Amino acid sequence: MICLVHPLAGKTKDAIYDAVEVRICVEQDLLITHYYHSGFSVASERTLVVFDYWRGEKAELPPDKQLTIEKLKAFENVFVFISHEHIDHLDPIVFTWGEAGNVSYIVSSDMPVGTRGKRMAPGDTLKLSDELTVTAFDSTDLGVSFLADFCGIRIFHAGDLNFWHWREESTMQEIEEADAEFRKAVLPLSKEQIDVAFFPVDPRQGAMFEAGANYFILSVKPRILIPMHYFHRADTAVDYARTASCRTTEVIAMPGYGDRIRIQSDEDHYLNVSFPSDGEEQPEEEDISLYGSDADLPAGDEDTLLSEDDPFLESDLPVSYLAEEEDQNPESGDS
Repeated sequence: MICLVHPLAGKTKDAIYDAVEVRICVEQDLLITHYYHSGFSVASERTLVVFDYWRGEKAELPPDKQLTIEKLKAFENVFVFISHEHIDHLDPIVFTWGEAGNVSYIVSSDMPVGTRGKRMAPGDTLKLSDELTVTAFDSTDLGVSFLADFCGIRIFHAGDLNFWHWREESTMQEIEEADAEFRKAVLPLSKEQIDVAFFPVDPRQGAMFEAGANYFILSVKPRILIPMHYFHRADTAVDYARTASCRTTEVIAMPGYGDRIRIQSDEDHYLNVSFPSDGEEQPEEEDISLYGSDADLPAGDEDTLLSEDDPFLESDLPVSYLAEEEDQNPESGDS
């Protein structure tokens, strides 16, 4: 199966012109692997980038799906990103990978003294290789989030950036403060072009656990969003992907241990997304164009976000998704 995701959906006219002017046509594809919880890797032919690797509290990640030193040696360079020190984002085993001889560590600036790696605070940018440049952004918890330009494809890992609130437990003041902090952290990202975003949908939050991801989709408009941070609750990612995709963003669940997707940017600046299986690098493909011709793309400035007067709407699904649902199911006067 292959999805064609247009890079210009949901952008203003000026942003469209800028994107056409600076966009890089990538000939080399990237392979994204989800391990467990918030752990991902992104691989080119020469380079492996690893984000917040964790095997789980009880080593839920099966041994054959785990990263090993032998697997790392297949690459010229390996860059291991650690957004913060929480155990569910930092498996101590990653520091044994240095034995491979090709591993570099990039960590948040608030990691404990003595932690191996190049430290990054929000606003810092590092050029790590001719294929990889990374910028650190804010979090609403410990550490940072990362935006990596990898072979011309811009990949965001949120770390613990999220709208952290518990509607059944938090006071209204706590919710409002968390909302303001989250919006402030997301604002700089809304000015960035993001192709793929790994973002939390944590079911422990209870009602409206997806509020942060929905707001991120509405404000940042990543071309693809991949849910993460749901521990063993893979059904959370699957259910969210079924309901949250909209005209600007395709939500793709990667619920299985070691699930992979392959991404390539073509000459028309579409992202080609395919789903290889374990024994099938080139599966049968079905072309799915999310937008049809360019004439069907969203027009004008669609930067309207959640209501400033009431950020906690009755339904927290993306506005464009709700509008599409209403178009498909108009109310009838014959009820």
